[in-house]
Amino acid sequence: MNYSILKYWIALKSVTGIGNITFLALIDKFGSLPAIFSASISKLVEIPGISKNIAAAITGFKNWSKVEEELELLDKNKIHIITCHDDLYPAKLLNIYDRPPLIYVRGNLSTEDINIAVVGSRMASTYGKYTTERISRELALKGLTVVSGMARGIDSTAHRGAITAHGRTIAVLGSGLDIIYPPENKKLFDDIIQNGAVISEFPLGTPPLPANFPTRNRIISGMSYGVVIVEAGEKSGSLITARLALEQGREVFAVPGSIDSASSRGTNKLIKQGAILIENADDILEEIIPQIEIKKSLNSTHPAGSEKINKESHETLTQFDQKIFESISKGRIHIDDIISNTGFPSAGILSALTNMELRGIIEQHPGKFFSLKK
Repeated sequence: MNYSILKYWIALKSVTGIGNITFLALIDKFGSLPAIFSASISKLVEIPGISKNIAAAITGFKNWSKVEEELELLDKNKIHIITCHDDLYPAKLLNIYDRPPLIYVRGNLSTEDINIAVVGSRMASTYGKYTTERISRELALKGLTVVSGMARGIDSTAHRGAITAHGRTIAVLGSGLDIIYPPENKKLFDDIIQNGAVISEFPLGTPPLPANFPTRNRIISGMSYGVVIVEAGEKSGSLITARLALEQGREVFAVPGSIDSASSRGTNKLIKQGAILIENADDILEEIIPQIEIKKSLNSTHPAGSEKINKESHETLTQFDQKIFESISKGRIHIDDIISNTGFPSAGILSALTNMELRGIIEQHPGKFFSLKK
């Protein structure tokens, strides 16, 4: 999106009294951002939540120089804005009613991301950190993107687990992207940018106020297929994320902990209330695979069976995937032989295999063997 249009998004976001729902209602009513600013007060006040004062602030908006300064600052800091009209806007996030109209991004989002949130206590135990690192690494190796909040404890460990596996990870901040919080995570912040993205709905200069974190939690859960709670006390903020996930129709997973540990009381209670108990990444995949949107129908309606299905599937693959497909098409094959035959990096191959498995093109067998789906 070019700056001439983007400036309207920033301007409207800065008008006092306009929240996410009102912002989206204005877009639905007028169709474009320039049309909102050229609308009459009488038309604007027809929108629920728009008073005469707010309407006057829109029609008489004069802080364009400040908007230009922000655009320059974004450019200087290599931050770009993704609006809810852009293809890179997280698809799952579009489905929540109070989605942010725009998000600030450092790094790169991808339309191929299959997001799983991993969150938990800031005061994580050794067990909690070890389990988080293992599960996040497994998720990344299977091609999923780990989403968390870059907070101390479980969140930071989740990001590091994904990065260790050379996978993708996304951090959602409760501050502007020019304010790293906690400050000791500067190195992690930079690493996440190189392996995914750091995002926020808050404009530059927004401090990490306590009220911002429950707000950002709805984005963590909203952009993900499910939320994994590793450790959480009875009053943990992670339980807010779990509640939001349920309200948004997302899966809630919980790692069981010791009955004697205060930091596991919240997670154990979630399991009692119906959260899915998990021990590894496969437990998560088992639940979310049915949710994945398959771009091309791969059901068995064709009398020619798997030969017809695999022909259609092969036609939709990227060149990278096709090399892997050709290796598997020769018969059941081990992951090490696929890596050897293609010469591709293991992380990229594991990601491609997961996506092909989710699409019903291949199937995995015990011992990391793969074959075409029959």
